[in-house]
Amino acid sequence: MLKQRVLTASVLGPLVIAGIFFLPFYIFVMVVVTIVLIGHWEWTKFIAATSRCEVIILPALVLIGFLLAFPVDFSGLNISTINGCLVALIGTIWWLLATVMVVKYPKATSWWSNNSVLQQIFGILTLLPFLWSVLSLRAYEYNFHPYLGAKLVLLVCLLVWAADTGAYFVGKCFGKRKMAPAVSPNKTIEGMIGGLIASVLVAAVTAKYFAIPSPSLSVLGIIALITSFSSVLGDLAESMFKRVAGVKDSGNILPGHGGILDRIDSLTAAFPVFTLLYFWLV
Repeated sequence: MLKQRVLTASVLGPLVIAGIFFLPFYIFVMVVVTIVLIGHWEWTKFIAATSRCEVIILPALVLIGFLLAFPVDFSGLNISTINGCLVALIGTIWWLLATVMVVKYPKATSWWSNNSVLQQIFGILTLLPFLWSVLSLRAYEYNFHPYLGAKLVLLVCLLVWAADTGAYFVGKCFGKRKMAPAVSPNKTIEGMIGGLIASVLVAAVTAKYFAIPSPSLSVLGIIALITSFSSVLGDLAESMFKRVAGVKDSGNILPGHGGILDRIDSLTAAFPVFTLLYFWLV
């Protein structure tokens, strides 16, 4: 399984980086929207309903309404950072609530485990702020620095990848204390700490190499630390929803990784949190 995961990541990684930097903005938007739509379809496996088709209607309507209310300028020149902050704030609040749900699992699941409407809303709150945060970051100061936004998107991806990789190897070597055994038995506190340290180091190197603006290295380190911690919560939250639904993987699109949601679960939390903190503090 590890070999398969590494092979898949070795193909996906360069494709993701190339897409972030070299796709025209309107194609970048369409790619991210497509990923989110596939993610929404996979989310329907977590919903207590008789038909997956019927529970895709609400998310689709919300997405269409949202894009009408906050239209995307496909030139990439006019996505408001204020709107980006507002949507990222909604996403951040959702992840705070999801954290409480993870901490209280499995005792406090009765109010949502069989409520299909709430489960649909959870999916919307997971994926819509992720979508808008990615687009807001990619479009950041596009008029003046066309690749600054791409660097920020890549930075978030690198933070999450470093946190995942660091947590895996440190957890394998030194992990003893379980972090959330009821949700994800293999995750350890030692692994999480290793992942957080790795992500902060990667943030420092990336910020210096790409000349990413920030008030100071310490501020960027704090943003990286909080972002990486939120990525852990994103992973745990999806694990919780899968356990309640009795699902092992959200899909089977990516060999060794499962579905799209299994690959972006950490990113869905990291992007809104990073966007909010970066737009607020920098």
